[in-house]
Parts: sequence; C-alpha cells; structure tokens
Amino acid sequence: MSIQLLIQHTLYIMHIEPFGQLPSGEEVSLFTLESKGGAKARITNYGGILVNLWIPDAKGEWVDVVLGFDTLEEYLGDHPYFNAIIGRYGNRIGQSSFTLEGTTYELDKNHGPHHLHGGFVGFDKQLWDAQAGTNEEGDDFVVLSLTSPDGDAGYPGTLKVEVTYTLTQDNQWIIEYEATTDKATHVNLTQHAYFNLKGAGDVLEHELMITADSITETDEALVPTGQLVEVAEGPFDFNAPKPIGADIDADDAAIKAGFGYDHNFVIRDWDDSLRLIAEVFEPSRGIFMEVSSSEPGVQLYTANHLKDLTGKGGTVYQPRTAFCLETQHFPDTPNRPEFPTTELKPGETYKSTTVYAFRA
Repeated sequence: MSIQLLIQHTLYIMHIEPFGQLPSGEEVSLFTLESKGGAKARITNYGGILVNLWIPDAKGEWVDVVLGFDTLEEYLGDHPYFNAIIGRYGNRIGQSSFTLEGTTYELDKNHGPHHLHGGFVGFDKQLWDAQAGTNEEGDDFVVLSLTSPDGDAGYPGTLKVEVTYTLTQDNQWIIEYEATTDKATHVNLTQHAYFNLKGAGDVLEHELMITADSITETDEALVPTGQLVEVAEGPFDFNAPKPIGADIDADDAAIKAGFGYDHNFVIRDWDDSLRLIAEVFEPSRGIFMEVSSSEPGVQLYTANHLKDLTGKGGTVYQPRTAFCLETQHFPDTPNRPEFPTTELKPGETYKSTTVYAFRA
C-alpha cells in the first residue's frame, strides 16, 4: 500500500494523518480535502470511506451531512457499508451466479441465496493505494487504486480499479470511476453514502426529486424480475419534488418489501452522458444537493434497517435517519440481458462519473 502527495498548491497543503492500523498491521490514512466554498471532507483509504463531509448551511454553520463513525475500529466492525466504495458489483445479483461466454460463475452468497455489494470482502473492506494532491484549478483530490485478482468473490478476471474523489471550489464532490480487466467480467461500482442534510434526526422532510418514469420491478428479496413499473402518480413518483416521508408507508407491495424505499429508479432518457438525475432540499438548514451521473439507474434507500447503531459523537442511528442515492447500473444485470449491460471486456475501460453538488 502506498500513499503519495502528488501536487501541493501554493495556498494549501493537503492534510494527511494516521487513522489507525488494520489487524494485519497495515497503516490506514485519513485525507482532509477543503474548498474555498466552505466544504470540507475527510476520506480514508480503507474502503474509500467518506468519513465526514461538512457543508455550510444557509446560516454559514457547518453540517456533517453523512452518517458514520469516529474511529477506524468502528468501521472494521459490522456496519451497513457507510459511505464506502462498493464493488465489484453494487447491489444484488440473484442466486449469486451468472453465465458469461459459456461459463457459469458462482459468487459469494452473502445475502441469503443472493450476492450483495461484492460479497463477504468487497471493495468496502479493502485497503486501497492512495495518491493525493491539488489540481491546477485548486481542487483537492484523492486517487484510490485497487487490484482485484481473478476469482475474487467468484468474479472472473483481474480487475484494476481507480476511483478519484475531488472536492471542488464550489462545493461539488466528484467521483470518477475507471476499471480494466484481462478477462470478460461484470462491473458495477458505486458509492454508498448515507446522507442527512440536517445532520441528525429523520430525513422524512427532505424534499426529493428524481428524473425517473419507472423503477425496476423486484421480487420479495428485492431482486429484479426483468420488468419495469411506471411510477406516475404513485409512491415512487418523485418527478416533482416531495418529502421523502410523504409516501414511505404507502399501502404498496414494493414499499412493504423494502420496509420503505430500497429500489432502483430508471433514469429518463439515459444516454451515458453526465446529467442531473436528482435534487434534494432540506428546509430547516436550507441545504440543496444536486446529483448528476452518467449511470442509467439510482438506488434510493432510506436506511430502513438501521436500528440502535451508535455512530459519530455517540449519536444513535435509527431507521430513516439517512437516505442513499447510489448511482448504478441495474441490480442483477448479469442475468438480465434486457438491461443496459455491465459486461467489461479486455481492451475496454469502464468509466462512470457521479457528482454531488451542494449549496445553501
């Protein structure tokens, strides 16, 4: 594992500090990124976890808008993928297997009979190489690199992954993903940030908009059936902004299966370009978050399974005290040829970009 400081801007030197040690003895680091717009982020190279993201609210007061822990030791324990890089495959793969080029691959069964978020030791639980610095525009960044060997969690091919986090001067958190392989495989990378734009309490009054006319229909295990369901005028219709809590307990089979929202929204008119896909406004703090992505889907998850989990500063997290907008290709795509493909072949480069932009 290596850590390098690439560029030092004349007005600011990237702050890097120890964040603890893994049971293997490897040292873990914490990187602090700052912007002239008042945002500040702390990122660790263990799992690519965003430990803190402070955003100035309408009164100029800092709000840490992501859930999580204060120490590495807590992140090494059991937790729901707080703010980590997810791979090789974000979300579910039904029955933990897929067939590619005539060969069937059996994956980790870490979610009942299904595969979830890359298996038992996904990218969220690995130590990444890190390079950090400040670019010519004055934006702080961290480049995280990882090599996933052939057969890792059952996936074919040696996959080389690079994820760049940039905090811009106007308070945008940019995530750029790249990956290459030496054998045909499937890749679906995402970031599992748990947001709360007021910092604490439930997120039911956050006003949400998603540019989606349908969701992927799922079974009771939230694995796609292959069908799309239109959202018009139903509990999944966020085409006009509405509070997250407005329909979260609707008498709807899909809502009940997820104990709230835990569903993939199909982005309207997707063409692989970076475009606005969601907006969130928190009225008590006056913070807006705009989400842009090159991905065809986004998973809205309302932290339905959080319960009595102690996090930062002793805060006890409960259901619906955060929301996730995980940009992605659709769940179970390796078994659903009708979905936009997640196959990556030798000689190709997987690329994906997501931007979370904040203002007050």
